[in-house]
Amino acid sequence: MLFLNASLYNTNNMSVTLQAKHTWHFFKTGLLQALPTSILEGRPADKLQIYGITGTDGKTTSSTLLYHVLKTAGYKVALISTVAAYIGDREIDTGFHVTSPQPAALQRILKQCVDEGIEHVVLEVTSHGFFQYRVWQIPFALAGVTNVSPEHLDYFEDWETLARVKGSFLAQAKHAVLNADDRSYRVIQPIVKQQNTAFTPYQQQSLPGKMGQAIKARFPQLYNQWNANLVWTMAQKVGVTEKDFIAAVESFPGVKGRMEFVETSAKFEVVVDFAHTPNALEQALTALRPVTKKRLIAVFGCAGLRDRQKRPLMGGIGARLADVAIFTAEDPRTENIQVILRQMKEGVIDTDFAKIVSIPDRRDAIHFALQQARPGDVVGIFGKGHEKSMCYGTVEQPWSDQEVVKEELKRL
Repeated sequence: MLFLNASLYNTNNMSVTLQAKHTWHFFKTGLLQALPTSILEGRPADKLQIYGITGTDGKTTSSTLLYHVLKTAGYKVALISTVAAYIGDREIDTGFHVTSPQPAALQRILKQCVDEGIEHVVLEVTSHGFFQYRVWQIPFALAGVTNVSPEHLDYFEDWETLARVKGSFLAQAKHAVLNADDRSYRVIQPIVKQQNTAFTPYQQQSLPGKMGQAIKARFPQLYNQWNANLVWTMAQKVGVTEKDFIAAVESFPGVKGRMEFVETSAKFEVVVDFAHTPNALEQALTALRPVTKKRLIAVFGCAGLRDRQKRPLMGGIGARLADVAIFTAEDPRTENIQVILRQMKEGVIDTDFAKIVSIPDRRDAIHFALQQARPGDVVGIFGKGHEKSMCYGTVEQPWSDQEVVKEELKRL
């Protein structure tokens, strides 16, 4: 298929700007990168069973869990995700700074997988990666979606278009796994059916028996239980048994920067999480509330030069669900951080303003949160997760929330 089916996107409802972006990437990224690099590397994707996972939140955890499940079940499997890439048990340095890498880099990794005897690859896929033809020339045997909530609307303009892009990705797979309880289902399911793609819906409710018990024991967070439901549905399609799946869930080591409890000698807990969307922040704070004996202190910001619509939403959610909400920097780029913080406050209701503290410098914000924390409190630091740099202006500077926590605790 040369051009992706335009009807999948309903391009009549697309702006001229978005259509132009799509066409531009077809030539620049698809024809000039994806196609020739695939041929140059010997079309490695055709020699692999590739399983893609997309969605607004939960992609990385779900992809990593599926990789771990397949590995535990004895499959020769690789993983390419936001956080890391693994070929078998070996972590490899990809140099990727985006979830879906450019075609040349991706094809090289797939070629390396083939050369090392890998048969299955789990690939985390973003809406940008698919819409911009970065994963073109890759036949997906199986694709699943976690959820679709408002995100990247600075690029895709509205939620409906974003959901259709996710749907068009799923429709390209041989078999799609859809979240029947997510509002995206009403958009995605017709697209998948239109393409005559086989699909299986899964639900967010608890699974019965030992399966459900194992999932709840390993993942106390409700949203991670939903992610596990997706992974189980996909794993069954590959051929994984319930016994192997339960063993994998019980031994799952987790993902760096995803609900990561930082080891400290403090009398309070410190958690680093990648939550950087309204839905993810709400789910993370809701999950931390039951384990918080005293106060829940949240440190977070909103990225510069990215979706401005989510700023008041995240500000309102943080102020509503936390006892103390510290607004701070998260990759401000060339935007004025004070403007970003002011836009976050626009979503805060009057009765929650007393909970807010604005500290533009992220290190200072973390220091303040740790200084305020008392025994029984939980300090949640959101938005960076696994990332190792922070963008100020146009320069990426070294940064790690985990390391800063340890450094600031020493100062205290």
